[in-house]
Amino acid sequence: MKIVLAVVVCLVVCAVVIAQQTTTETPKPEPQMMCPMHDAHMKMNERSEKGMGFSQTSTTHHFFLRANGGVIQVEANDPGDASSRNSIRMHLGHIAQAFQKGDFDIPMFVHDTVPPGVPEMKELQNDIRYSFEETASGGRVVISSSNKKALRAIHQFLRFQIAEHKTGDPIEVR
Repeated sequence: MKIVLAVVVCLVVCAVVIAQQTTTETPKPEPQMMCPMHDAHMKMNERSEKGMGFSQTSTTHHFFLRANGGVIQVEANDPGDASSRNSIRMHLGHIAQAFQKGDFDIPMFVHDTVPPGVPEMKELQNDIRYSFEETASGGRVVISSSNKKALRAIHQFLRFQIAEHKTGDPIEVR
């Protein structure tokens, strides 16, 4: 009788352990636990959508450092998303014109700070050229200069954008 009772207890314990393992989910961490800057990134994305006029989740930003300046590129994630593509093109065309005039209000609004390099880019606006180009799914702003001080400022600005937008783009000049 003791053996039967021991077997029954063992079976019950095993059944309870198995049931717990199959029904208990691993708790998912709160967003703040995943990334200490989660709230700040969410607020930046909200400001980005207001300042840029298109979804940050259905588009992808890239920032490239070049020997003669750099590139700001934004693409719609879905090549068939004409609305995002057109909004990107309108925004980047506006950005190229605004930056050429020394107006960096939108990046200052989006990031809630003056990005590194902006004071120098404003000061040296006549030594920097900004041009807009369309791409298949969006567009790009090409930034160029032959002024070494301007190039340092452009690269500071683009590195800041890479870090803030978490693009994973290279931070070295290519």
